[in-house]
Amino acid sequence: MTEPSTNITPAKGPASYFPSIEAKYGQPISHWMDVLRAAGPRKHMEYVALLKTDHALGHGHANALVAAYLSQGKS
Repeated sequence: MTEPSTNITPAKGPASYFPSIEAKYGQPISHWMDVLRAAGPRKHMEYVALLKTDHALGHGHANALVAAYLSQGKS
């Protein structure tokens, strides 16, 4: 018997990390976008370092959040 198909498309790219980020750190993605916005203009790795140092996020999670943030034209 074959598996039934679903119309749910799994998230790709940085957004694929969002469920685990929310589960691990207990904050919605909007919270992290606010943190990045409040940090002002920075380079990608400066945002990553901020999230890692000040908020104890892992590198992969921080990188995914920054990539998503910057892809929205924010900086």
